[in-house]
This record gives sequence, structure tokens and C-alpha cells, in this order.
Amino acid sequence: MVKITKEAALEYHNNGRPGKIEVTPTKSYSTQTDLSLAYSPGVAYPCLEIQQNPDEVYKYTDKGNLVAVISNGTAVLGLGNIGAMSGKPVMEGKGLLFKIYGGVDVFDIEIDEKDPDKFCEAVEKIAPTFGGINLEDIKAPECFIIEERLKRTLDIPVMHDDQHGTAIISAAGLKNALEVAGKDIENVKLVVNGAGAAAISCTKLYMALGVKRENIVMLDSKGVIASDRPNLSGQKALFATDRRNIHTLEEAVKGADVFVGLSKGNILSQDMVRSMNENPIVFALANPVPEISFEEAIEAWPDVLMATGRSDYPNQINNVIGFPYIFRGALDVHAKAINEEMKMAAVLAIAELAKQPVPDVVNEVYNVNDLTFGPQYFIPKPVDPRLITEVSAAVAKAAMDSGVARIPIRNFEEYKENLRQMLGQETKLTRHIHATAAQHPQRVVFAEGAHQTMMKAAVQAKQEGICYPILLGNPDRLNRVANRLKLDLSGIEIIDMRADSEQGRRAIYAKHLAEKRAREGYTFDEAYDKMYERNYFGMSMVENGDADAFITGVYTKYSNTIKVAKEVIGIRPEFRHFGTMHILNTKRDVYYIGDTLINRNPNAEVLADIAKLSSEAVKFFNEEPVIAMLSYSNFGADSTGSCKYVHEAVNMMQEKYPDLAIDGEMQVNFALDRKLRDEKYPFTRLKGKDVNTLIFPDLSSANSGYKLLQALSPETEVIGPIQMGLNKPIHFTDFESSVRDIVNITAVAVIDAYVEKIKNGKEAL
Repeated sequence: MVKITKEAALEYHNNGRPGKIEVTPTKSYSTQTDLSLAYSPGVAYPCLEIQQNPDEVYKYTDKGNLVAVISNGTAVLGLGNIGAMSGKPVMEGKGLLFKIYGGVDVFDIEIDEKDPDKFCEAVEKIAPTFGGINLEDIKAPECFIIEERLKRTLDIPVMHDDQHGTAIISAAGLKNALEVAGKDIENVKLVVNGAGAAAISCTKLYMALGVKRENIVMLDSKGVIASDRPNLSGQKALFATDRRNIHTLEEAVKGADVFVGLSKGNILSQDMVRSMNENPIVFALANPVPEISFEEAIEAWPDVLMATGRSDYPNQINNVIGFPYIFRGALDVHAKAINEEMKMAAVLAIAELAKQPVPDVVNEVYNVNDLTFGPQYFIPKPVDPRLITEVSAAVAKAAMDSGVARIPIRNFEEYKENLRQMLGQETKLTRHIHATAAQHPQRVVFAEGAHQTMMKAAVQAKQEGICYPILLGNPDRLNRVANRLKLDLSGIEIIDMRADSEQGRRAIYAKHLAEKRAREGYTFDEAYDKMYERNYFGMSMVENGDADAFITGVYTKYSNTIKVAKEVIGIRPEFRHFGTMHILNTKRDVYYIGDTLINRNPNAEVLADIAKLSSEAVKFFNEEPVIAMLSYSNFGADSTGSCKYVHEAVNMMQEKYPDLAIDGEMQVNFALDRKLRDEKYPFTRLKGKDVNTLIFPDLSSANSGYKLLQALSPETEVIGPIQMGLNKPIHFTDFESSVRDIVNITAVAVIDAYVEKIKNGKEAL
């Protein structure tokens, strides 16, 4: 667990603008018209629409995406009753988590009232503002009274997360832990240490999953809760046991299958763990110090299945796995409540997700490669990007099925796509590229087959139906890497280009290359030696029709790859140069950037080729190119240096392609601001058009430009580099490319290969 100091925490909350959340406008406000629409007089019209039909409030306001996080500060984390205002940093933190994980807006509201009835009255009066209410850090038993009343009196989702969040996540964990242990939920003996709000809610949900009440023993600070104990509260009485021979935790856990701790640290001893049944399940959820440490539990019984509330141990029970997505699903159907059916749907969705292959982004965050369902992983990690789609959709569907949804979701696949797009996990552009590639999968060679990122990308591309992967490398080594990463290489062809069995293919490729480059001094022997290099061999597979596309770059220097590509594949006859492009999918729009990789110091002729290649590439992605040729000067203001070449390239392109929307040279601010450009330079060929393609004057500026934007705007999706101008689909990756980056390039390469076949009449549309 990361050690946090008081000084660091105070600095975090105080640095810059105090606090952790803010309100951000979602509509334009730059003109007087905008302001008149946002407020008076325009705002009157949606007010009147809502007056006529109250449900229209979801159409014209943020109610459908707004949750109140409400507390009175009587049970704040491990701090206890510190008061409403003192708990505000926690409520703001909850709001931050809602936003970053679920895209849900939050107002944190601290009510200085301990009386349950008066507290509820305050909440009921402000409830029309919100689409849902998350109750937080309210002590028991008042939290039960408050939640029960608000669920009865309000027609929006209400959930006390301290109760139900922990219950939902731990129930999902319990379901999976029992499966790993091979135990039947109806027969397991369960000990719950703690009888507060979370413990009561957890135990109720465990019973809904199938745990028998007669197999449950609950303890509070006084020991085992027995049915003959006087003055039992209603909640505790539900789980009072009739067994008279147990009084202490030590006696209760003997022979138990499951221990769930929601109490305090270091109260479960190693001897107690040893006294449990075989393959014991221990959920030590006290935080930050669990009832027993992970190390002590494993030492006591190596086969123990362990979960805690801590991120530095396996199987963290973390409420953030639940509440953002439970409310997300409830809000998206304008639900009137969060009911038991919705909670159980969340349990089952979370449990099922842990059994699916783990996304690479999760492995990267935790710096592991082998997260698979089992003792060390039976609860999804909080950073798993699939939680928002799987849990939200399950909750929304349960709301519809149970009759508390005001509006239905007609298409759940489309709904999931919208959720991914909302959080920046996936965009329409990426989905379109992947969907198109999946309709026409091609044979793709991955040069560095043993590199774990390249191998993961190949496996993922195959799973998504994008391509038929071919990995280059030694089969034994590749299989060892795959076993270590727990990747399934079945159905993926592996070619050992150095093996004797490949001598015939090497000779064929060498003969072809030697004949193709005979006038450049190539001999067969030289070409044959080169076929031991992965780039020569892999590109020759594409050149000779044994594969359709080639991906390389995680090892090889670009200068070497460029040289090989020119020799083996060659540049398209209508061009003298080739280049690369990156696609930047920003919040503002999609932009195509060239040349980002190949041509260091291009002259006018090279820039003209890059511009023409870029125009074709933009059309390849079904957009009409509007090209700005960039420089530090505008339209001949400086006639020396790189701007001179840009100016000449523009003249060449405009003369040769009179209908192409291209102009320059111009500074980037004029390129991206149509109004400014049209006012200052009304003569341009781009008048009235929004630029989507930016051609930089040299490699340094193009490469630095896209990487600067990527670094400053992490939400910007970057696809590339995309090769332009070679005779065959040969595509490069950056050495720092992620698995998703390579899968995206693979999809582009597949489409490239398919289009190439169409052009050559080798495949029907």
C-alpha cells in the first residue's frame, strides 16, 4: 500500500484551486446569443416544457446525470463522528470517483443534522434537483432508518453505499471464491465478524445468493450474537444464532468455510485460520489494517482464498468497482429506485467479468502479465475499463425488467459503445476501423513475434476477428513467452525463418529480391543472407503473396525499416517518396497529421508528395481532405528556409489539383480557426472550410506536434503511424506502442490490404 503522509495529503487538497471537483459548462457561452439562450430570456422555454411534463426535466437539464453525495459526517471512514463539514473532503473525493469512472456529475452535500427525520426532510426537499442520491458515512442504526424512508418517499435511486457497495462487491467475490474452492454455497458455514451497516447488508446479500441462514454466525463487539441475548436490535436479531455452544470468535470460526471481517484489524489469529475447513475463504475487510494480514493468512494455510480492502494485496474489495456503474445504469433508464434485482444484477456482472480475459491496460497498471481467474484473481480490478459497460448494462436491464425504469434501452450493444465513447475508451472512428477490418480479415505478419506487446496484439486482433496472425520467431521461444503471459496461440501460425524447413521459401524470396534489384548491385547470395532478418523475410512474404500485410517496429530502428521497405516493397510508381500519418481524434475533431516518421528535411517536391498521399489517406477514411500546409509564416510573409519549400509545394499542388482544398503556408492557429483565417486571408482556397489535415514543414515539427498534443491531452486518441505510398501494406509501430495501438494499426493494415486487393481485382466487393 502506498504510504501517504499528512503533508502530501494536505498539499494535494490545497494545491492550485482548493478541493477536487468543479462545475464545467456543457454549452457554448462565447456570444450574447449564447448567454441569452443559457439564461434569460431563452431559459423560460424549457422551464415551461417541464411544467407541462415533469419528465421533460431529464431532457432539458443535467438531472439525468446528476447524483447527490449526502452525509451528516457521523461515521466518516475510520474517523467516526467528525461532523458534516469535516467530512466534506471525503464527499468531494466520492464525487471525483463518480466522474472519472462513471461519467456521473456530483454535488456533495453535507447536512448538519443527526436526527433521522429532520435529515430526511432536508434531503426530500432538495431531491428534485437530482437523478439519484448516494448516502455516505452515516452511522448505524440511523443509516437504516434514513435509507428506508428515502427509498419509500422519493422516486429516484437512493443507495447507502457503505452498506450496499461493500455488499455487492464482496458478494461477487464470495460467489467466485466459492467456485475456485469448489464449495457449494448452500452448504458453506459463514462467520461474519461485525454487525454494523455494511455487515448487515453484506449478509443479507449473501443469503440472496444462496447462503443458508442457519449456517451464519454473526459477531459484534460483545461476541457471538445469540438469539437469547436481551435487547437485540431488529437488524441484529435477523442473524442471531440459536447455537448455545459458541460465544467467541475463536469458537465461531472453528470448522467454518468462510470468514468475513467488517470490524477491526488483527483480531483473526493464524490458529483460528488453521481451525477452519479445507480451502478456507477469508475476507479481511477492515481498512487500513485487516483482521489478519495477507502474509499471515497464507502462512497459516497456504490454500486460503483471501480478499482484503487493500490495493497491495490480491482481490481487493473496493466499492469503486460498484457504485459508479450501478448509478450509471440506473440514471440511464431514469430509474425510480435501486432495488434488489439491480443489486443482484451488479453482483453477477462483476463476478462474471473476473472470469473473462484481462485487458492489457489492467496488466500494465498492476505491472503483471498473468491475471487469470483463480485464487489470486477472483474480483475484477478497479481500473478494468469493462466495468462501465458490463455492470451498467446489467443494472439498467434489471431496472427495466423489474419495472422501475422510466425509459428503456433499445439496443444494449449501442449503449455499451456510447459508454466506452463517453469515457474515451473507444471512439466511433476506432469502432468503424475495427468493424470494417473484421468484415474482411487478412493474413498479417507480425515481425517481432516474441515481443510480449506484439504477441498480445496479435492474439487480441485474432480474438476480435480482425486478422489471421502470423508470428515470426523461434516456436519454442514464442510458446515459452505465451505460456508466461498465459496467451493462447492456437490458430496462430508461427514461422521460424531461420529453420531448415524455411530454406526453400528463403531461396524463393531471395531470387525475387535479387531479380528486382539486379540493376542496383544485388546478388542472390546477398539477398539470401538478408532473408535471415525479420523485416526482409516478413516483407518478402507480403511481396510474394504469402501474406497480405506486415507490422513491424517495436524493436527495429526506423531508418533500417525504411531502407528495407524501399528495397523489398518499393514506392508506388506515381510517387517518388512515401510517408506516414497519425490520426488525432480530439474532443474538438479528428485531425490527420503528416509526415510524422519518414522524411526528415523535405523539400518542395517531397512536401507535395506528402500532401497528395495525405489527401488519398484521408479519403481512405471516408473524409474529404481539407489541407493546411503549415509553417511559421503566412502566405509568403517569409521567403527563406522551410517556409519557402512549403510555399512552393502549395503552388505545385494547387496547379496540379485545382479542385483540392489545400492552401498555405500558414501558422497552425490560422489553420484551425476558420473565422480568423477567413477574416485575415479571404482569398484562400479553404474559405468557409474546417481544416482536417495538417502537413508540417519537417519531421521534427510533425513528430513533436502530435506527441505534444498527446502528452497535454491524454484523452486524445492517437492512431498511427499509418504508412502512405508503398506498393504493399507495410505498417510501422512506435517502440512505445501499447497493445491497443498495435491492434489499431493492424486494423488499418487489414483494410489497406483489402482495398489493395479490390484495386487489383483479386477480391469482390
